[in-house]
Formats: sequence, C-alpha cells, structure tokens
Amino acid sequence: MVDTQLRAPAETVHAEELARLAEKDDAPRPPGWQLSPRAVRRFVQGDDKLGITRKFYGDDPLVDRAIVSLMSHQGLMLVGEPGTAKSMLSELLAAAVSGRSTCSIQGTAGTTEDQIKYGWNYALLLAEGPSERALVPSPVLSAMREGRIVRFEEITRCPQEVQDALISILSEKTLAIPELGADRAVQARPGFNVIATANLRDRGVHEMSSALKRRFNFETVRPIEDPAFERELILKQLSERLGAAEVKVSGETEVVDLLVQTFQDLRTGRTREGVALNRPDAVMSTAEAVNVLHAAALDAAYLDDGRVTGRHVASQIQGVILKDSAEDGKRFKAYVDHIVKDRAGRSGPWRDFYQAARALKLV
Repeated sequence: MVDTQLRAPAETVHAEELARLAEKDDAPRPPGWQLSPRAVRRFVQGDDKLGITRKFYGDDPLVDRAIVSLMSHQGLMLVGEPGTAKSMLSELLAAAVSGRSTCSIQGTAGTTEDQIKYGWNYALLLAEGPSERALVPSPVLSAMREGRIVRFEEITRCPQEVQDALISILSEKTLAIPELGADRAVQARPGFNVIATANLRDRGVHEMSSALKRRFNFETVRPIEDPAFERELILKQLSERLGAAEVKVSGETEVVDLLVQTFQDLRTGRTREGVALNRPDAVMSTAEAVNVLHAAALDAAYLDDGRVTGRHVASQIQGVILKDSAEDGKRFKAYVDHIVKDRAGRSGPWRDFYQAARALKLV
C-alpha cells in the first residue's frame, strides 16, 4: 500500500530510531532536551551498534559544533551553497533535540514581523479586545512557551527590519506582548533556540545586521567532497523515494558513479584527471544529483523497460543545466564533447550518456 503522505517530518520517518535512542540514552542532557547531545549526534551521524542510520553526509565536526551551539545562548546559523542539506540538518537536529521539527518559518520577501512574534484573531480582537484568546502565536512564540527548537528557513530572504525582530528574542529569551499589559511577556523555557539557514548566493539580497549576526554561531555547510560518501547518499535517497512509491528499477548502481563524477567535475571546475573546466552557473549540488537520478529512474520505470542507463541520466540532467543561464548549455556541451567523449569508450554507461547528451538541444 503506497503511503498517501508525500513527505513525513523527520520525527515520523525515524520514530523507531528516536525511540531506540531514548531507551538507551543514559548520558546527561541539557534542560528541555528530549535526547542527550551524544544521542543527538548518533541520530544524525549514525550508530551501527544501535542500528541507527547515517542521515547527514558531510563534515562530522560541524555536527558537533552545531549541537554545542544549540546548548549555548546563541542561535545556530547554517549557511552554504544551495542543495548542501542545510535544511535537512536543521530538521534532523530539531527532531532529535525537541521531538518535533515542524515548528518553522519560511523566510520570503513577504514575511512580516507578526509571523516572527505574534498576530491577532481580528474577529475576537474587535469583540473582546486584546486577550490571550485573541492572540495568534507565531512559531517562535510557540517554541518559547514549549521549550523547543524553531527553524527559520532562508532568513536572508526577509527584509532586514523583519530579521531584526529576532535580536531581543535571542538576547533576552523574552518576547514582550504590551497589548496584554505593560509587564506581560513570555519567557522562553529551557530547550528553546533558533536554527536559521541562508544560501550563500542569497546573502546579498538582504544582508543581516551586525547585531543579529552576533546572536548566531555561523557554520558553513559545504558540498560533499568524497565521491563514495556522495554515491552512498544518492543511492539511499533514491531507494527511499522509489520505495515510498513502490517503484522498482535496475541499473541505478551502474550509473550513479557516472552521475557523481559529472556533478563533481562541473561543481569544482576540474576533472579528476586535472583538466580545468568552465563551471556552470547552475547549482550542481548533491540534492540536484538525487533529483536527476530519481527522474531518470522514473523515466526508466514508466517509459522504458525499467533499467536505468546513461541515456536516462543525460535526458534528465538538462533540467539542471539549463536552470540559470543560457551559457551553461554551451559549457555543458563543451564538457560532453571533450571529457565525456573520452570516457565513452571505457564503459557502457558513459557511452550511453555521451550519445544521448550529444543529441540534447542545449544551445
């Protein structure tokens, strides 16, 4: 039976692992935390002895620093290129620390200060005046009352004056509600903190004020450099997506090396042989690689014989290459004509990829 929920939160997907960790967790834990910091680390990085799967593939010391930040009085700011799993790491940490990852704000140009602090049910406000019943708490206010982690996605997409609504909250751990009385304020309970994310390419849109930056510990989430790590993550993500839809394919393990090498070549601007390349403007992230292989698998499953080949990968990769700049089509064509052509004689997947990529209308 296919699950009708397209994407469940981390605390639902990994409920058994969280319960297992809680049962075995005898390490000291900060006030308000559902698990100890050691158990949080095991949840994110995996623990074979307890049957806990690795969920974040990247810089393990970064995970330790992020956990320490959440125990401190400062918030945690995760920055990096798009598709480097900042949001996923934020969700995993919130699920392990607070038991719930859905207390979140999605930053946009239209985000208002009310969405960070509180709003009002105007029908009740007009009928009764300012009251607790008429108050509409924001995710931040709810997290303060409950002692939970609140996630603020894409904070730099918000205007600076909206971002700065967090300054006093992070400094004083207090949110004043003067409409309910001069001395009315919500004091954050132990366990409250903020995890914010920002894409490096977007930071110039609405630069953060120096005052707000001082309230966060900044951690940069970098692209995965180890091809074996990236391969493992892509196949794991593909298996989860196809399994949820009850789709079966073959050949994916044969083409994933091709996909990883192509993305790492274009991401870094240099092949493993040392040949310099013109890097595309498009984001060649691990997340995009997962999307390409997933699309290739669906192409093979529903429109072909169920075997994923280099041809399917080439057909789907243009959706990434042509996303940002028309010049990227020319850059990818040069990569195909020189690098992929040379590799096409070495294996079937590369040959299929080369033949299909040459036929793409990229320029």
